[in-house]
Amino acid sequence: MLSDLEKKVIAMIQGDMAIVERPYRQMAQQLAIPEEALLNTLKSLCDRGVIRRFGATLRHQKSGYTANVMVAWQVEADRIEAVGKKMARFRQVSHCYHRRPAKTWPYTLYTMIHAKDEASCLKTVREISRKTGISLYTLLFSKKELKKTSMAYFPGDGPGPD
Repeated sequence: MLSDLEKKVIAMIQGDMAIVERPYRQMAQQLAIPEEALLNTLKSLCDRGVIRRFGATLRHQKSGYTANVMVAWQVEADRIEAVGKKMARFRQVSHCYHRRPAKTWPYTLYTMIHAKDEASCLKTVREISRKTGISLYTLLFSKKELKKTSMAYFPGDGPGPD
């Protein structure tokens, strides 16, 4: 069971983090608790496995990266782990997933590549192909972002996102 404070902290950290010197202090002030109490609560939630990952999302379009492509790669089962690790090391790759192939869709690895333009995306795809030896792939360029949100837990329990 989670305490009311833990639910409020979880709701709080799901929103945008202020770009200030002490963002946790600001969150704690909004919750009317000491900063140390917020940090201790977060640590406890992490230690107990309630929070398994804490990350930030960069709005890539606002930072000048206006093109992106999902690349579906055909990779042999015995090479997926090694090839996936190589692909994931490219700084242009934000996501790298292994998925089971379907009968009519033989792709097993997927990478999301971000760049300033489509030509730069294609250059990265060619480089990944060259470095991994994987030449069977298909490109799925994004046309329009329709939705991009994270899961929202306990949305009514605090000043976090509703």
